[in-house]
Amino acid sequence: MPKDNISKEIEAKFGHQLRMRVNGILIEEDRLLMVKHRMGNGRILWSVPGGGMNFGSSASENLEREFLEETGLEVKIEKYLFVHEFLKPPLHAMEHFFLVKRTGGNVSLGKDPELSGENQILEEIAWIGINDLTQIPNESIHQVFWGINSLSELALWKGYFNFGNNSIK
Repeated sequence: MPKDNISKEIEAKFGHQLRMRVNGILIEEDRLLMVKHRMGNGRILWSVPGGGMNFGSSASENLEREFLEETGLEVKIEKYLFVHEFLKPPLHAMEHFFLVKRTGGNVSLGKDPELSGENQILEEIAWIGINDLTQIPNESIHQVFWGINSLSELALWKGYFNFGNNSIK
């Protein structure tokens, strides 16, 4: 299948390199804040707010920036949770997940400043409860959310994870 413009831009900006990413798990009233991404070729991906780290900025500074860009919310990190290695060529990322708390702002869908206007991938922002989360097909949700039984278990995870991708043989 030929790649569409979004797929091409994602590969050009983020592919064929190891990226360090920060991701924030924000739970309020038993719902998780998630962002729906258009990944190209008709594929979507629900995940928590987050993104790549800028050189010279700390993980907390990067995550605060990403949250503001994507959601309009100000957050602070409460604790480091776990790292997930994602490898599905051409993409490879070490994704650090943090539990965060809202400190200000109002929820509004933002933009990814790394991508051009016509190839924006942020499509929707939503508070999602565990029942709705478990109904999202695996191919449309980040791997760390596959098969979870409660949102509270996310805050208990520790260590390194690699959920079904080909980075570990």
